[in-house]
Amino acid sequence: MLFLKLILTNLGRHRIRTFISIAGIAFSVAAMLTVVTILQGAIGMFSNILSNDSQIIVFERDVSDLFFSSVPAQAADAITTWPMVAHANPVLFGIVSSAGHPIVTCFGVTPSDARIQKARWIVGDRSSFSENANGVVLGERAAQFLAARVGSSVPIGHASFHVLGILRTSNGFEDGGVFMPLGVAQKFFHKEGLSSVVTVKLRNKDEAAALKTMVKEKYPNLIALEDTEFTHSYSQFKILKATAWAVGGCGLLLGGLGIANTMIMSVFTRIREIAILRVNGFSEGQIAGMIFGESAIVSVLGAVTGLLAGVSVLYALKLIPALDGYVDVTIHPLLLLIVIALALLTGIAGALYPALYAMRIRAVEALRFE
Repeated sequence: MLFLKLILTNLGRHRIRTFISIAGIAFSVAAMLTVVTILQGAIGMFSNILSNDSQIIVFERDVSDLFFSSVPAQAADAITTWPMVAHANPVLFGIVSSAGHPIVTCFGVTPSDARIQKARWIVGDRSSFSENANGVVLGERAAQFLAARVGSSVPIGHASFHVLGILRTSNGFEDGGVFMPLGVAQKFFHKEGLSSVVTVKLRNKDEAAALKTMVKEKYPNLIALEDTEFTHSYSQFKILKATAWAVGGCGLLLGGLGIANTMIMSVFTRIREIAILRVNGFSEGQIAGMIFGESAIVSVLGAVTGLLAGVSVLYALKLIPALDGYVDVTIHPLLLLIVIALALLTGIAGALYPALYAMRIRAVEALRFE
């Protein structure tokens, strides 16, 4: 108890310095939690686009991005007839710009696609979505930022389209997108007879391996992956995850340097005090434990503050109308444990040199220190 009181007294003597160290760790933890959660949410939303009512994704082998993937219509039609397939839907992805909106995501789909069948239609009805050469359906958010309504014409890319309906989805990317009949999208993006992916729902999930083998044998240029396999192997997802952890890691590194600086200054200003403690029987281990204890308390307070700040930022972002649907505030317990563990390790690492320096202080020499 006396040892803990001594640690708290030392931290309280330099309140501003302690506060700055806590704030540094808190900022680092909040940044890591926010960035990693947002990017993981974005990955999850994009994965949900691909796995909408399906278990298998078929796309072109060795492409860096699905927007560049090309699956021939013949392959999509053939896969639909395979005995283990309940249904297969070709989907064409495209990105265009509109006046005042540099990025508009387009989805070329068939009328039977789950995106059309299971979405909540705010205006219009599912039967209106057909091979209309000039008709599109907008997600609710897309209708808002394009200031469009049913019956109006909207400029999308280099053309104008007639709005057939407006639907609402739970996926932010889809809700801010434009849905075109597949044939219209193929013509618009100059990819006649092609789709980006084919999403496949199996009659029996146990037949996934058989389908992947058939795709490999019949279409060597294509690859079939289960949803979980795709999420773990897709290069763009790997880049996003690496970026998130790199940004968070840099933040924690800066926080660790702040703790190291605080502890070093703390040791240098207390050399005579540490010498007196040594004379009164404090061992090297107890001196080091005192320094590590101060660092641990700073790290814990910083981590707790950072977690509260990070969660608050995530919920605040979700409340912004323009970001509603794009920000997923689901925080996985494993992520919380990792962030807390990294914060504590940062604190220990930051206190390592100051603790070693304090252990080497000799009482006779330190008492002469000015």
